[in-house]
Amino acid sequence: MNGLFTRPSFSGFGPLGLYPGAEAPSFDSVAARRPGRLRALMRRDCPRAPGVYGMIDPKGELIYVGKAKNLRVRLLSYFRPRSRDPKAGRILKRTRRIVWERSPSEFAALLRELELIQRWQPRFNVQGQPTHRRRVYFCVGRQPAATLFLAKRPPRTATFAFGPTPAGFKAREAARRLNDWFGLRDCAQSQTMTFADQPELFSLPLTPGCIRHEIGNCLGPCAAACSRDEYADRVDALLAFLRGDDRTPLAILEEEMNTAAAQLAFERAAALRDKFDSLTWLSEHLRRVREASRHSFVYRVAGHDGDARWYLIEGGRVRDVVPPPSADAAQRREAIARIRAVYSPRSSSNEPPRPHEIDGTLLVASWFRRRKEERQSTLDPATALQMYALPPSPDEPAA
Repeated sequence: MNGLFTRPSFSGFGPLGLYPGAEAPSFDSVAARRPGRLRALMRRDCPRAPGVYGMIDPKGELIYVGKAKNLRVRLLSYFRPRSRDPKAGRILKRTRRIVWERSPSEFAALLRELELIQRWQPRFNVQGQPTHRRRVYFCVGRQPAATLFLAKRPPRTATFAFGPTPAGFKAREAARRLNDWFGLRDCAQSQTMTFADQPELFSLPLTPGCIRHEIGNCLGPCAAACSRDEYADRVDALLAFLRGDDRTPLAILEEEMNTAAAQLAFERAAALRDKFDSLTWLSEHLRRVREASRHSFVYRVAGHDGDARWYLIEGGRVRDVVPPPSADAAQRREAIARIRAVYSPRSSSNEPPRPHEIDGTLLVASWFRRRKEERQSTLDPATALQMYALPPSPDEPAA
């Protein structure tokens, strides 16, 4: 069994995902058994430049990946016991080799760090690892009576999908409470649906398939207790809530919760609070995904050593990267083709990010949320195309 689940020894970070077919970037490293010696080598060899770095254990396994605006400053901080966090000390204790790869900018290092975490899944990294963070989509569909259900990936039976959000108890509880609030079924597909406006040759008394209709948590489409239009109206109301267009359920729950507390009905207030917290949790996660997915522009980033790059961000995701406009006509034509390919109506979609894309989407959103001044370096795709179509003038501002 030894070696069955061992990880491969580190031989290089690997190719850049945004440059398919290109050679893997070069990297530098220092190695020593003692932290003091590692620190001395870092002082001697590590550059003051943005990039990504990795920690290698005695077995040659990559155990941690990080990024830095200044590699030298960041890596030397691991050797300061009084100011470093406990996790950094545990990582350094297991480290025998430190490797680093330069990046043209801090933003490029941020993207590269996430790419390497997802590729290598180092044991000391948590953020960005799909095995450490399970996610689900809130799906609406399944005919003839739509319902809200959870899925790791939106199936064909889903007419609409929202998210993804963290999986687990909170997601299951939010789905259950939403179906109850809007009176939608949550039974199996094998359950026969019979609407009130559905003609029957022989009219027979129908019994609901569960007690949810009797306790007021379902419209009862299986027992002809509602019409198709009545049920469809509830589905539309659910979709309005999931899209963030209607927060009426939260307002009603908050008002009823405050009323119950004022009347000293604390048990009812606690039950309403649980419903309110569950729906608020879901509403907040969906809001974050919506806002992150709205970023669609060209982001001009000046490089550390003059290596400027223009990142094509569509739907919150970095789709491609091109060099700034130059005097080379062939380069401009290629860049124009790539910009059009990213922002064409055919390639652009309103679909939610896929599970492997959500970390990158949230990363881009966080970057612009924390650095609002960077929005001044963005362009709409039409303006970018105009700048590539014309030869750069001598007084054109740098990227």
